Amino acid sequence: MSSLVADARPVRRLRWQVAAWAWLAFCVVVAVHQGRFWRANHFGTDVMALLPQDEQAPEVDRATRQLADQAARQVVVMIGAPAWADARKAADAWQQALDAAKAPLRPSALAGPDTLRDTLAFYAPYRDRLLTSAQRAQLEHAAPQSLVQNALGALAQPGGSLRLADWNADPLGLWPQWWLARASDTRARPRDGQLALSDGGLEWIVLLRETTGSAFSLNGDSPISDALATAQAAAATAVPSVRVVAGGVPLHAEYAATRAHREVDTIGWGSIAGVLLLVFLAFRTLRPRLLMAVSLLVGMATALSATALVFGQVQLLTAVFGASLIGCAEDYGLYYFASRQGAPGQEPLRLMSTLLPGLSLALLTSVLGYLALGLPPFPGLRQMALFAVVGIVATFLTTVCWFPWIDRGELRRTGFSNWIAASFARYPRFGATRGPWLVHAAFALACGVGIGFLHANDDVRQLQASPPALVDAQREIGRLLGLASPAQFFVVRGASADDVLRREESLKTRLDTRVASGELAGYRALSDWVPSQARQASDAALTRRVEDGVVAGVDQVLGESQQRARFDAAPLTLAQWLASPASAAARALWIGAVPRRDDGTAFASVVMLRGVRDLASLPDIARSADGLPGVRWVDQVQSVSALLGRYRHTMGLLLVAGHAAVLLALALRYGRRAWRAWMPTAVATLGTLALLALFGQPLQLFNVLALALLLGIGIDYGIFLLERQDADAGSAWLAVVLGAASTWLSFGLLALSSTPALRSFGLTLLFGILIVWFAAPLYRPRTAASLETS
Repeated sequence: MSSLVADARPVRRLRWQVAAWAWLAFCVVVAVHQGRFWRANHFGTDVMALLPQDEQAPEVDRATRQLADQAARQVVVMIGAPAWADARKAADAWQQALDAAKAPLRPSALAGPDTLRDTLAFYAPYRDRLLTSAQRAQLEHAAPQSLVQNALGALAQPGGSLRLADWNADPLGLWPQWWLARASDTRARPRDGQLALSDGGLEWIVLLRETTGSAFSLNGDSPISDALATAQAAAATAVPSVRVVAGGVPLHAEYAATRAHREVDTIGWGSIAGVLLLVFLAFRTLRPRLLMAVSLLVGMATALSATALVFGQVQLLTAVFGASLIGCAEDYGLYYFASRQGAPGQEPLRLMSTLLPGLSLALLTSVLGYLALGLPPFPGLRQMALFAVVGIVATFLTTVCWFPWIDRGELRRTGFSNWIAASFARYPRFGATRGPWLVHAAFALACGVGIGFLHANDDVRQLQASPPALVDAQREIGRLLGLASPAQFFVVRGASADDVLRREESLKTRLDTRVASGELAGYRALSDWVPSQARQASDAALTRRVEDGVVAGVDQVLGESQQRARFDAAPLTLAQWLASPASAAARALWIGAVPRRDDGTAFASVVMLRGVRDLASLPDIARSADGLPGVRWVDQVQSVSALLGRYRHTMGLLLVAGHAAVLLALALRYGRRAWRAWMPTAVATLGTLALLALFGQPLQLFNVLALALLLGIGIDYGIFLLERQDADAGSAWLAVVLGAASTWLSFGLLALSSTPALRSFGLTLLFGILIVWFAAPLYRPRTAASLETS
């Protein structure tokens, strides 16, 4: 008779009942929280959450975040036609269609009719201290008589050139030139009430919109993209030759949301369908399916609630990853029901007490594998780790606390379960003969050759998951408008806000040389809009001296007495500028207060680059910061890629340490037999690396993280087979087959994800689970009698 039936260990029913009721009370609390969770929007689409933080420079993370936040709600649409009249006609049709579609978009505040007027009024009192480098050189070196002649020409023909102030306030017409320099941040210029530019034989109209709500939709809809497609069709109907290009972070976020919704459906429901089908074939009764569905539901709900409480929101990538846990978390239920089927006369509570040591050890090894996800400082990966650990622990507790009380009645064997259990006796096993040693040697040689061809690639751009058409549109908009790149920039740090501005001005002097040589089209800096106090005082004194002389010269020629306008004596401060609407376009360049290593406070800003001619020149541009105190070059692509590589290497070492720790934990229970539970996972790890090389897949951090997860999952199968011996081994093999098949199905579907990180993760586990499934029974002990000497 089965050893389980013969087992007579007492079961403390009262404590088990208390645990079951306590867990039920906890699940009620989770259910209440879930009601609130789904009524509110607790999902996030921020891709930056996946990336590691720069622990040495918090201002770099702040800068990256602010630049991302500035663009988070902006949608840019460009409408081009060969003739200006056609471009306006198409833009009108586009706007009418967008309004009719009730799209969650509104005109951007940056494009409002009062923006320019309010900004001019804000800067007017400080006109005398706002000079470009060229203007400063002109005033310092130009002959006084030529300046007088220029002023006389402007006075005699007040409408002959653009003027933004009275002649007395700007006798040399300096202010329009300063504003033209500020307008160089973009190629678009006002025209007939629109922002417009000419390029490639087309007249382009720039339409700026911002979202009125979240781009994320729980139902998988895409209202922004659908409305823009309708508006584009209307523009094409009005002007068949029109070109419409749309881009912006909300379009990428909406695409990610709809894709995630589709993948959660595919992976989550596909996993559930696969698990339930396998359970039906093995047990042919509704009870195991319902109880396992309850355990999975409790696990997913608890994981969602815990993640939302700790992080404030759940990233979409975490939700998609969590959907794949369905195939892993049900191992405990499968093991229980397979054991029930193998020992039909055993009372459920007593059976669970017998299985509990093995289940607990399997939980421990799985949790260790999932916790490895949280070791790198990736907020997104730490979310996944928390989600996984909480979900799998909740599923375990549901199985242990509830199944023995709810599961009543006999669980008969089926033809499918008998066939699997019987196949275990026919499955080969490795013995102490020459054949297995030769197999292992050949396998080691093949893995060595394969791993030798494996190459690492940590380029963060591989994580790009947006469709090529959307990426191309974004690049074309950036080219047409001449926008600054958020991927490379300088961070300027100082003891005070004015110190930051002065250091920016030193950096700009060097960058002007790069602009003159054609390496750069330009740059964006805070000190362009608010010069340092020293620069303001110097320029104000220069303009006062030169313009007083010019006014005197004009008076001498005309025989009249002109009065130069008076300006505010106090300098323009950064605080004033930040508090005014005039800062809307460049406010994101100011990082603000950041911590110092001596526990003090510093301040920082960003200087962005426009129109880098050749990416190969970036190292030369970066050297512009050499020797300048407080100035740091930031290349997001390079720095994040380097961090990914560093953590891949670190996680590789931790993976080796994890294997050693798991082997030690197994040895505490199984002694010299511990290697039999560990060896299948070790073989699967090496085989997976070789297969990745064979399929041309580069080694990335996500592959290593998947191998850490494989360690937690694969060890379970070895534990199940070691826990059950002789007559009971068939039911253990049934649990392994059902668990491995459902897990393999889950991660097989994850390998179909269009998110590169998840696809890489899933493909690794697709190979690994298959190998450990095949290898686990090969290392089982030969007979019960030989266990002591194995």
